[in-house]
Amino acid sequence: MAPAWTTRWLNHLGLHRPELRAWALYDCANSVFMTTVVLIFPVYFYDVAAAGSMPSVQAVARFGWATTASMALVALLSPILGAVADYGAMKKKMLAVSIALGAGATGAMYFIGPGDWVLGLVLLMAGRVGVMASLVFYESLLPDIATEDEIDRVSTAGYAIGYLGSGLLMALNLAWIARPDLFGIADAQMAIRLTFATSALWWIAFSVPLFLRVPEPPRRLESDEASGENVLRAAFTRLRETLREMRSYRHAFLFLVAFLIYNDGIGTIINMATIYGAQLGIARGPLMLSVLAVQFVGIPFTFAFGWLAGRLGAKRAIYIALVVYLGVSVHAYSMDTATDFFVLCLAVGTVQGGAQALSRSLFATMIPRHKSSEFFAFFSVFEKFAGIFGPALFAGMTMATGSSRNAILSLVVFFVAGGLLLAFVNVDEGRRAAREAEARAGVHAA
Repeated sequence: MAPAWTTRWLNHLGLHRPELRAWALYDCANSVFMTTVVLIFPVYFYDVAAAGSMPSVQAVARFGWATTASMALVALLSPILGAVADYGAMKKKMLAVSIALGAGATGAMYFIGPGDWVLGLVLLMAGRVGVMASLVFYESLLPDIATEDEIDRVSTAGYAIGYLGSGLLMALNLAWIARPDLFGIADAQMAIRLTFATSALWWIAFSVPLFLRVPEPPRRLESDEASGENVLRAAFTRLRETLREMRSYRHAFLFLVAFLIYNDGIGTIINMATIYGAQLGIARGPLMLSVLAVQFVGIPFTFAFGWLAGRLGAKRAIYIALVVYLGVSVHAYSMDTATDFFVLCLAVGTVQGGAQALSRSLFATMIPRHKSSEFFAFFSVFEKFAGIFGPALFAGMTMATGSSRNAILSLVVFFVAGGLLLAFVNVDEGRRAAREAEARAGVHAA
């Protein structure tokens, strides 16, 4: 039996039950795709897979189109797959299929060689579809394993553990690439190929606890549903009803719109930070080290945001993060040196995980549990669309003003507008509407 102090600390962190720890470990599993593969593969594709096969501009364009196509595909399929998972009580099965697709594609990147740009784009799309689809089913399990007073801590614990896992593997992989001879690796190209294989193995290994410890939520049917219906037909019926009923969950929907806006600002800072720093003349080494530092700074601060949400509420804690992001935009406007960039990354690391984890948990409390996969599918759609407007504004401002400094400063619009809209979200009313919807639907176990 664990000592009392260990139990207390695990409770504070949101990791006090085996199923909560197992669930949080999947953040550790999938986050390696978000860091190692997303950071390293674009360079490998450009330098190796597409090298000599096409002009550099065409290589970048095709990579961008493949990324966009994979995001659009998931945005279209997620609501349907979510409805199937809810009706058929198949969240874990569909999660397993998504992991097999994503991790399999990631591992297969090892076999991409010079000129294999078609294979590279196919595997990139498959990997992105797998990881993004898996998050729909993974996140929809959260309201079934955590109570309302636990959910913020559990969600932030997942993000914090994700930072730890991705940071450790990323540090090892960057060391391989920088000094392959120290690790008995032939050259840097082989080291990069090994990062894809290790990412796939890591993803699979840290997924196992979830399947062993997290139970499949019971099948919950509405009063007008029967267990013998065709799964796809029932799923489309549910999806139509959810789209029609979305207006009934006014505060959950309003939160989604606020999230889309402020998360667009967050995503733009994440995606444009390194290219902005490079344009200012900061060397690649300091840029990569600064990005790596974000992973480790994020661990304690993401846990801290879970604690903060318990004291102030998730909505107020999100506001604190948005204020910090406002400061980040202003600091980025005036920065010049590698030290300035490092400070910017540290500031981002203090709030990035907390803002996104609490957004996830806050939304989870305002949706009916028997439709959690469907609603998290829409959450996923809004999250993907949050990567469109910010980069577009950034590019437009850069072209219009001739300065990327003005572009980075313009991101304050997203944090201010998203924060203002968030003010109209009544969390208690949203939670009440979700619980009443469950009661009205006459949900019963099948």
